[in-house]
Amino acid sequence: MLAKRIIPCLDIKDGKTVKGINFVNFRDAGDPVELGKAYSAQGADELVYLDITASHEGRKTFTDLVRRVAANVNIPFTVGGGINEMGDVDRLLGAGADKVSVNSAALRRPELITEIARNFGSQVCVVAIDAGWENGEWRCYLNGGRVPADRELFSWAEEAQNRGAGEILFTSMTHDGVKEGYANEALARLNERLSVPVIASGGAGRMEHFRDAFRIGKADAALAASVFHFGEIPIDGLKAYLEKENICVRR
Repeated sequence: MLAKRIIPCLDIKDGKTVKGINFVNFRDAGDPVELGKAYSAQGADELVYLDITASHEGRKTFTDLVRRVAANVNIPFTVGGGINEMGDVDRLLGAGADKVSVNSAALRRPELITEIARNFGSQVCVVAIDAGWENGEWRCYLNGGRVPADRELFSWAEEAQNRGAGEILFTSMTHDGVKEGYANEALARLNERLSVPVIASGGAGRMEHFRDAFRIGKADAALAASVFHFGEIPIDGLKAYLEKENICVRR
């Protein structure tokens, strides 16, 4: 059995780590370089860095900040935000990223996924999907949850996989920051329909929520932000808890 991964996420706004609720009402969560360094030392399996306003503001991800974070971590490092073309991918990989995460640009031009996979390999391409539960279905959003897209979660995830995505990072906007658990039913449906790993995001508040994302949602990895940033759940304690729950984690 493949070990489940625990992934802290650095949501970056104006060069600082922030955390919101339902993608709004952001508060400062600390210096991204120091947080990344701490998570790497604490036993996180990977680190995700998302420049959450790059697409909305029509600019590129802060390359220098990516380089500084990468220099302080020794775990796989995924970077997203403002990635629109092969030059962006090349620049971020050159700055120290191991993978890139694409969301808005991929929804606007799905061929981008194919191009990244063809030029850099599927293992480099993470397709992030921000979706909210609306009128009985999961609808996708662009620009950090600001702009509705005419796409449905499951069909879009399948298309992303077929185009070469190596992983799907699904964030439930409905659950984000609420700390009442992940969207486990949707995660389980994604697991049934996809053959690539699925990363759960949005809703972690207690250790039991991670257990349920793995056991009920069948997720391959669980991503969280505020519970780690504000010291509510220690990564080593979380892994010890999951081991007691007979969930295989990396140690």
